[in-house]
Amino acid sequence: MMIKRHAAVVAPMAGLLLGFLDFVWIKYLPSPLGDLGNSLATWAVAAFLLTYLHRWHLPAGIAAAIVCLVVAVPSYYLAAALIQNDDWSNLYNTTALMWMGFGVVAGVVFGGGGVLARTSGMLRLSALALPAAVLFAEGVVHLRRITDANYEASEQWAYASLVFVLGLLITLLISRTWRDRLLALAWSVPLTAGGWLLLTLASFR
Repeated sequence: MMIKRHAAVVAPMAGLLLGFLDFVWIKYLPSPLGDLGNSLATWAVAAFLLTYLHRWHLPAGIAAAIVCLVVAVPSYYLAAALIQNDDWSNLYNTTALMWMGFGVVAGVVFGGGGVLARTSGMLRLSALALPAAVLFAEGVVHLRRITDANYEASEQWAYASLVFVLGLLITLLISRTWRDRLLALAWSVPLTAGGWLLLTLASFR
């Protein structure tokens, strides 16, 4: 019960910070670093780390990740309204509701993954691969844009390189042994392919 209460406090606070600081990050940092704020992968990794760094059970962890990501959406638009006078209706319009829906899905997958990555079960290594996989999948999306005249090739190269490096770094940091790191990276290959396919189907291409 104490664990669930703790999640009920931490999750909305984390969501408020994630959304608000994400907008500030995008607005004031140059590309390609600033582009991380406008990234599905960044929010997915945030949900993973939220549950990975706390000792919540699976139901509480998933619920906390969902709350964090859902709260982060209006928090992002709140920051936009306060900082650059965007329309206040953005906090609850159709676009905001769509992103909240994505937040629910990502919260289940990556919030659950963060909990499982701390366990000794058979899903631990594949769960450890999730942050790298979602970053790599986003990198693949950007690499495929290089030949698209609608995008600047150098910007796509720079961002893809950044997320690939971050994927490797986060795997190094969250894995305890070199064996785990290598196996997690191996798991990230099929998960990256699946993630890229899902992003493509969701029109993130």
